Amino acid sequence: MSYQCFDVTITDKIAHVVLNRPDKRNSMSPAFWDELPEIIEDIDRHSRARVIVISSTGPHFSSGLDISMFSDASITPGADAQRQERLQHGARFYDTVLRMQKSFNVLESCRIPVLAAIQGGAIGGGVDLATACDMRYATEDAFFTVFEINIGMTADVGTFPRLVKLIPEGIVRELAYTGRRMPAREAQGCGLVNRVFADHATMLAEVMAIAREIASKAPLAVAGCKRMITYSRDHSTADGLDYIGIWNASMLQREEVLEAISATAARRPGEFVELPARPLRNAK
Repeated sequence: MSYQCFDVTITDKIAHVVLNRPDKRNSMSPAFWDELPEIIEDIDRHSRARVIVISSTGPHFSSGLDISMFSDASITPGADAQRQERLQHGARFYDTVLRMQKSFNVLESCRIPVLAAIQGGAIGGGVDLATACDMRYATEDAFFTVFEINIGMTADVGTFPRLVKLIPEGIVRELAYTGRRMPAREAQGCGLVNRVFADHATMLAEVMAIAREIASKAPLAVAGCKRMITYSRDHSTADGLDYIGIWNASMLQREEVLEAISATAARRPGEFVELPARPLRNAK
C-alpha cells in the first residue's frame, strides 16, 4: 500500500517506516495523522514484523505540525456563522487534539518495540513522535526543540506527559519555557537518546542491527517486556510487581523458554511463535 507521508518496507521481520517528505521538512500534514496509526496498527494487528524502525529523509527528522492545519477556509461569512464557529471552536479543537494524540499513542500501545532514528531536528511534534517510541537514536547533528512556545502554543500532543518521565523535570521546564534546541549529545547525557552516531548512514546501520537483535528474541516475551515497562512507569512499584506476577502466571510459555535456552546453547536462531493477530481497537 502507498502513503502520502511514509514509505514502508518489511524485511527480516523488521518494519522500516520512513517519513518521505524531505522538501516539506517532514512536517505533519493532515494525512500524516491518519496514515501513521493505520500503518502501526496494521503491522501490530497482523504481526507483520517483530520490530518497527521509524526514520526520515532530508535535513530534519520532522519539523512538526504543518502550520497550514491552523487555517480554516470553511468558515462561512455572516454573524450567525461566526457565532456558531466561536462557540464550537473549543469542542472541535479538543476532538482534533485527541485524534492527533491517538496517532502517537498507538506507538506506545502496540505490542512491538518501536525505535526512532533521528537526524537533524525533532521539532515540536517531532519531539512528541520521538518520545512515544521505545528508544531513540540520533546523529551528531540532531537536536530536539519544544518549539510550540515560539509560536504562542502549549505543546499538547504528548510532549509533557512523556518527556517528564524520560528526563529531569527542570530540564523539561527549561525546554518548554525557552524553546531552545537540545543537541544530540546533551540529549544522550540526560537519557533522552540511547546513542549518538556520526552520520545518518551509520545510525541506520546500527539501529537496524539493534532491531535484528530484538527480532531474534521470542516475540511473546518482548511484548511482555514492553507491556510491563510501560505499566511500571505509570504505576507504583507494588502495582508493577503484582502485575508482572499475574502476567507471567497467565502468559509465560514454557515451550518458548526451553526453545530460547536450546537456541542459545546451540548458537542458532530461535524458532519462536509469532504474536497472535489482534482485533482493531482504539489506543488509549
